[in-house]
Amino acid sequence: MKFRPLHDRVVVRRLESEEKTKGGIIIPDTAKEKPQEGEVVAVGPGARDESGKIVALDVKAGDRVLFGKWSGTEVRIDGQDLLIMKESDIMGVVAK
Repeated sequence: MKFRPLHDRVVVRRLESEEKTKGGIIIPDTAKEKPQEGEVVAVGPGARDESGKIVALDVKAGDRVLFGKWSGTEVRIDGQDLLIMKESDIMGVVAK
């Protein structure tokens, strides 16, 4: 990737949602909700505190995260649909 986020920004790739319900009904693309789970692709160096020191981020590339429904800005980089958001928009890391 040729994109490096600044400060406390994080680049996230949405994970694909399920195509079927538990009962076996196939959900068409128009009825699907965008997933709120993704994989961190890149992170910035961190935000600065009051004294000017950089505070490192809690997430790292490769983490699976949950984020808010309306979080981030959608962008297209190298043919991939990605989200750029602040670390504070991430609700948590999904344990493997």
